[in-house]
Amino acid sequence: MYNINNIFPSPVYIAKRDSDLTSNEEKDISSIVKEGMHKNTGNSVSDNSYIFNDKLEKIKEFCEQHIKVYVEQVMNPKEKLDFYITQSRINVTKPGEFHHKHAHQNSIISGVFYIAAEEDDKITFSDPNAKVKELIEFEQKAYNLWNSSTWFFPSITNELILFPSWLGHRVEPNEKATTDRISIAFNTFVKGTLGIRKELTELILK
Repeated sequence: MYNINNIFPSPVYIAKRDSDLTSNEEKDISSIVKEGMHKNTGNSVSDNSYIFNDKLEKIKEFCEQHIKVYVEQVMNPKEKLDFYITQSRINVTKPGEFHHKHAHQNSIISGVFYIAAEEDDKITFSDPNAKVKELIEFEQKAYNLWNSSTWFFPSITNELILFPSWLGHRVEPNEKATTDRISIAFNTFVKGTLGIRKELTELILK
């Protein structure tokens, strides 16, 4: 008899929106794209990097609702903290394009909401400890949660994925795609009191 325990896991939170895009949301997305897009490494990003400030109100509310659940269930802070969305933008990835591996600076929780995705689209996360683990390398018979340096999840239309902003991720080219993959990416920060006064770690963010 034995047990294998998972310790120090990286939380990746996935939630499905029940409703499809409304006609007003489709108009908002179209107007953001028409306002201007610029080339990123492997894909295109909206010039407007604060799209939730005045557009897509219901999608923003959906994301905020699940950010609250993520904070409560994953981070479980003792003090009341107000997490809010900072920058938000639209990504357009044409067939065969990609997103380079990256993490999100100046953010605590990051998220992506899929406006349009195809069957083979996915997002791949990287183990932040991979360099240490790869100091001793051997060939695996099969990959699992413990011996993999990357792990992917399918990208599904109307789904939201939340993850720690420090968690590296990328999007591989989908050579089978026939339509553009469209997503909303956003970052968050927090208002409230962090740390402990008596331990001289207190930080008050307003």
